[in-house]
Amino acid sequence: MKVVVLGAGITGICSAWFLREAGFDVVVLDRQPEAALETSFANGGQISVSQSEPWANPQAPLKVLKWLWRDDSPLLFRPKLDLQQWRWGLAFLRECLPGRTERNIIQMVNLGLFSRSTLHALRASTGIQYDQLSRGILQLFFDQRDFDAAAQSSLLMRQYGCVREAISRERAAAIEPTLARLGSRLSGAIWAEDDESGDARQFTQKLAELARARGVVFQYNSCISKLETEAGQVSGVRYCNQEGQSVLERGDTYLLCLGSYSPQLLAPLGIHLPIYPAKGYSATMLTEGYEGAPTVSLTDDAVKMVYSRLGNRIRIAGTAELNGYSTELNEVRCEALTRRYFSLFPESADPNSVQYWTGLRPSTPSNVPIIGRSRLPNLYLNTGHGTLGWTEGPGSGRAIAELIAGRKPPVDFAFTGI
Repeated sequence: MKVVVLGAGITGICSAWFLREAGFDVVVLDRQPEAALETSFANGGQISVSQSEPWANPQAPLKVLKWLWRDDSPLLFRPKLDLQQWRWGLAFLRECLPGRTERNIIQMVNLGLFSRSTLHALRASTGIQYDQLSRGILQLFFDQRDFDAAAQSSLLMRQYGCVREAISRERAAAIEPTLARLGSRLSGAIWAEDDESGDARQFTQKLAELARARGVVFQYNSCISKLETEAGQVSGVRYCNQEGQSVLERGDTYLLCLGSYSPQLLAPLGIHLPIYPAKGYSATMLTEGYEGAPTVSLTDDAVKMVYSRLGNRIRIAGTAELNGYSTELNEVRCEALTRRYFSLFPESADPNSVQYWTGLRPSTPSNVPIIGRSRLPNLYLNTGHGTLGWTEGPGSGRAIAELIAGRKPPVDFAFTGI
């Protein structure tokens, strides 16, 4: 049985790996010349089950209004004449209700824990190295009220197996000594000792090479244009190859892992996915020859940024911009990343080595990804992971492979069809 996987990011490659392991013939299509060159390329580097808190929560609407016109705000909403954007925004407001927020947290934590254990097993079985560090994640708070609220929400997560502990600034500095210089600026921290960090691009590209060695076929430089249907199911994927020729790839089953571009491919079939691109930014700098860069991955709650050590590099990532499908770098938002980082950790990296990047995170209003069968019986979905693609990708790939094989995945998650 042949499965055609659309997309070679973290979710697509993990899906292809587990499908091949389950005995399927697998072909992967992607428009880029190799794996992980879009949203998986330079993300924040965190495997952060502890961050399984949806943007949609009771406090979110007021914060969004406060940030609405600030170019350097953590969440920037650029209103457009775009029906998809407004539908997504209204659905987001509905997900801010307390009961829905709690339900979404439970879904995200369950999937995140399953995914992290899957990543551990993959690392043990393959020996893949990707600048990983198993030193936990510290979420930093510079406002006492925000810290107190986070401490309260940690109690809910602990009920579902995600260990998060509210700790003092002194203990945070003992875990990550570079924080000592912040002194009383820091109100406290949430410590998630089981979380990790690592380079998602390195992991994805190395897993793709191992998958190729096991028989997965990769068709790169393949720009997918449409899904063709016949008799109520998908009959093939039409794409343009690097020679400019139109090609029809046929399979028995098709798996969509195209992130933010998933809705565009399915809309002509009458399938409307509640996914909208949330544009994120990152900055990567060299730390070699410098002192004072953190080695424990950090989340800066005040500005919704993360700082992850990747070998001799520091990765600063964050912000979300709801501005359609533009991938143009906004200079103000780029500089906000490095300015904030150096305000906390001065002279800890080479500012002249900075490399800025932006990517489109495929975000659902609830932050819960869409994993499962579509209403077309041979079309499956694995998309919509938002900011947690690296955290949830390995587990999502394993789960969808189980579903396609006709088995129940070993995780308590509401797999959906559209």
